[in-house]
Amino acid sequence: MANQCKNRAMTHRVAVVIRDGVLPMELGLVHQVFEAARDASGQPLYTVLTAAVAPGPVRTSADFTVFAPHGLDALADADTVVVPAAKDDDERPDGPDPVVTAAVRKAADDGTRVASVCTGAFVLAAAGLLDGRRATTHWHSGDLLRARHPGVDVDHGVLYVDEDTVLTSAGEAAGIDLCLHLVRRDHGAAVANDAARRIVVAPHRAGGQAQFVVRPVPDEADASTAAARAWALTELDRPIGLRELAARSAMSVRTFTRRFREETGLSAGEWLTRQRVERARHLLESTALPVDQIARASGFGTAVSLRNHFHAALGVTPSAYRSAFRGAPAEKEVDGPPGAGGSYRT
Repeated sequence: MANQCKNRAMTHRVAVVIRDGVLPMELGLVHQVFEAARDASGQPLYTVLTAAVAPGPVRTSADFTVFAPHGLDALADADTVVVPAAKDDDERPDGPDPVVTAAVRKAADDGTRVASVCTGAFVLAAAGLLDGRRATTHWHSGDLLRARHPGVDVDHGVLYVDEDTVLTSAGEAAGIDLCLHLVRRDHGAAVANDAARRIVVAPHRAGGQAQFVVRPVPDEADASTAAARAWALTELDRPIGLRELAARSAMSVRTFTRRFREETGLSAGEWLTRQRVERARHLLESTALPVDQIARASGFGTAVSLRNHFHAALGVTPSAYRSAFRGAPAEKEVDGPPGAGGSYRT
């Protein structure tokens, strides 16, 4: 499950490709997140390299320059390539720098995992890496990305999209969510959570960028579903109804439903399922509890229900996930597809 390094004797190598007009925050966040990821002995799990068309100074979108120690040849030895946004390059009429897009395309063709932050998605699209794929970018630029690259399934409402070897994220801070997701994918939730603590950010933000899109202020502007969400996280082991959540926010069910989606980008049911999957992930990694107990503790009730939801969310069974991230042997498989009554592989 963990991403394999090309150079097995070394740490996972991340190459950050920067261009004139690079947004400093996006460059910095990639370094911050990956350099905060450590193993149990405190050793770094990633090496982060900054690359440009040619080594040397690169103008940023602010009033200073940064120095790129490496040229694009650094991509050849990278396990992951990350492309942050560049203010003057991504949305220009003739498209991003073709030298950069060619280098990113070659890296992807060679099997390197490729990711973008914000409008860095325009580079991946220009390289042909997003055709036929779901992708995201800053909500303000999504329509332009769709217009220029009709083959891309642009999703405005999420913080990041994981298409296995090609990943995209929304506006700047969503790059943190994407990088933490990559750490979680490579090394498990415990390492990602520890990295998040080191840089003092939430290990996982609920909802998507729909909650940040500018909308008219509703009449009940001071109302919020935050208290209900915080309460629900303490009650995940039991059924939670919509009326119960609405009552916690002193709203009607109709108003609560609308406000919940506005604030999180998800329905209450979708949000609860995600939180229950996250609870199950944590328990699978950090305890030796049997899967049926984890199913009850996370609010799924039965191992069959847990398996169905877990597989739908993560693409693996609970036992396979535990085996990958905790080293426990997978439980015995029982014939039968997910959801078949009484037959499942936990």
